Amino acid sequence: MARIGVNALYLIPGGVGGTEIYLRELLAALAEIDQVNEYLVFTNLETQSDLVPKQANFHWKPQAVYARFRPARILWEQIVLPFEAARYRLDALFNPGFTAPVFSLCRQVTVFHDLQHKRHPENFRWFDLPFWRMLLWAAVHRSDRLIAVSEATRSDLLRYYRFLKERIPKERVSVIAHGVEPAFSRLDRSHTESYLLCVSTLHPHKNLPRLIRAYGRKERDFPLILAGLRGFHTETIERLIEEMGLQDSVQITGWVPREKLYSLYERARAFVYPSMFEGFGMPVLEALAAGVPVACSDIPPLREVAGDAALFFDPLNEDAIAAGIERVMNDAPLRDRLAQTGRERARLFTWRQSAEQTLHVLTER
Repeated sequence: MARIGVNALYLIPGGVGGTEIYLRELLAALAEIDQVNEYLVFTNLETQSDLVPKQANFHWKPQAVYARFRPARILWEQIVLPFEAARYRLDALFNPGFTAPVFSLCRQVTVFHDLQHKRHPENFRWFDLPFWRMLLWAAVHRSDRLIAVSEATRSDLLRYYRFLKERIPKERVSVIAHGVEPAFSRLDRSHTESYLLCVSTLHPHKNLPRLIRAYGRKERDFPLILAGLRGFHTETIERLIEEMGLQDSVQITGWVPREKLYSLYERARAFVYPSMFEGFGMPVLEALAAGVPVACSDIPPLREVAGDAALFFDPLNEDAIAAGIERVMNDAPLRDRLAQTGRERARLFTWRQSAEQTLHVLTER
């Protein structure tokens, strides 16, 4: 039996997007497949006990720190968490949110969801970027094993980081894809409405201004709904919507609870995702599983997720985005084909499979 710590200090409920879904679903799947190993889940003061599965081998270990005050959270992770790991005699510490303690007496496994700070540093605030660079460099070099959520992210890890004088040995990096909640495949798509859905945090790399301009270049008989966290680019997007006179056509919901999100997918006529950069692309996988016809960016991570089950476009070309919108909303045979192939494609991605592969990495010797 192994004693595994889970470093959930980064998690801000409703505030970190896909990495919250990742951790919640992965822990639930681990609880389903593993009643033997012991899990100690270290949380901050914002995160409640509902993160931790109600199972005898899972234990909630709240820490006296707020994640929203990032300097304190970083110091706690680097100073206090290693002592907690030693106190509980952990065999492994699982870091699902990019960062890890520099000093640890136990084995460490760290998840990298993307390397945007390397690929697109211009998308980071000047005061955030040095911390991303320093902390992720340390996590790469101090972790025994790394998990990448896609082949594209694995390639970035091997490209940008070196281990001592050599590049990271390939065997240190495992690719473990996300799963998708079964609830999406059970949605009733028999009563859809005429709207185009985009589920995305409002960050610069999500490319939403190009989407809005492509949508707004002519009068539409369907609204565009943008559902997701209000990120760094919110004011810019709201200003563009106002300048184009699209206040009645483009709706920004902000963060929505899961039940509301299910409803949005269930009723959407089609789904669009114009992101310029992704580590994985969870909203695309959710749409595929729900049977919503998908038009999305032609970038490697989304190709990994969608295969031939989506309509791809060049995210840097507004004409291409506009053409994708037209086809996915108005071409009925195409929508039928994408809905069917999307559901088939999504069956390849399960949280159980992700949990099995993660557990193997955590417990291997």
